[in-house]
This record gives sequence, C-alpha cells and structure tokens, in this order.
Amino acid sequence: MTAYPLHGLYAITDSTLMPEDSTLLNQVRAALEGGASIVQYRDKSDDSAKRLRQASLLRELCDEFERPLLINDDLALALACKAHGVHLGQSDGSLADARAQLGPDAIIGVTCHDSLTLAREASTQGADYVAFGAFFASSTKPNARPAPLSLLPQAARELGLPVVAIGGISMDNARQVIEAGACMVAVIHALFAAADIRRQAQLFSQQF
Repeated sequence: MTAYPLHGLYAITDSTLMPEDSTLLNQVRAALEGGASIVQYRDKSDDSAKRLRQASLLRELCDEFERPLLINDDLALALACKAHGVHLGQSDGSLADARAQLGPDAIIGVTCHDSLTLAREASTQGADYVAFGAFFASSTKPNARPAPLSLLPQAARELGLPVVAIGGISMDNARQVIEAGACMVAVIHALFAAADIRRQAQLFSQQF
C-alpha cells in the first residue's frame, strides 16, 4: 500500500487552463504550496511527446514537495514518467494489470461514478482509493451522472478505503462532501481557474 497519506485536496490538471509547460508548472507549484496533497495529470490530447514531457516535469515537481503524482487513464504514460500511480476509469484497462506493472507501492485509484457495486469490485481488486461523482454540476464532464451524497458515508463505512468526491466541487460545497465521508476532494476549475491558486488551495485544505 502507498506510503502517502490519501487525504485532503486532490488537484487535477486541465490542458485548457494550463496549455503551456510553464503555466502548468507554475499553477501546480502554487497548488502544492497551498497544501494540495495529491496531483493528477489529466490531458486527453493525442500529443504523446507533450504529455510525456509535461508528466515528467510534474513528477520532478511533486518529488520536490514529497507529494504523489498520478496519471489519468494512461498506464503506459505512468510507467514512462515514473509516476507514483494511475487513476483508472471504468474503460481504462484492468486494475490487476496496472498493479502488476506499477508494483505494490503504486497508488491506483478507480472511478466508480455513482455505483457502490463498482467500488466494491475495485476494493476487492486492490484499489488504494475509489472516486465517486459527479456530486454537483461539472464543467469538465457536464453529462456525468449525478451521484447522491448518501453514497459517501455508506462507502466510507463499508469499504474501509479512502473515498474521493469529484464533480463540481467548490468552496461552497466542499464541506458537504467532507462531512458526508470524503477523504479527498478532487478539484479542477475551482482551484486552477482561481485568481490566487495558492490561497485557494489553502482554503480547500483548511476544510479538512
């Protein structure tokens, strides 16, 4: 299992908000300085050279802060940049294969949407955390199925795994999902579109 604490602000990058390497690094550094406990690199483009370059730069930055870097939905990229783990969607390959290739210490998280059944399966297969959402309207995934807040305490009680809440999380509603049982809140726009990212990360972290 991972040596990193899976708790607090889970920062997810966005290629639209941070298209250039320098912007990406500066914004993620600000989030880490503000207390982000985990970073996920998310880039859905086909530019494999850019993705490897940026992921490798982020790995170095996260090492500097002793925080883990996870790669969204791309096991090969996680291996290539020596990331600390990977976040898998339901159609992104098997957890067992990811574990076999990344090793026992890697952090592997799984998207479970609004389904406790999917979370149970992920738990049985050895996931380090499960992510539920969207709990609120999300600009990143506007068509995501809504997840009920009642899912969080139920999952926290039953699974014994860290639970991540994602989807439209903001300063206005973060406390709701934390009090319901979320160990981490995954945030994109409410963090990286803020005028002061470092301060916004501090505010999110203080909610815990």
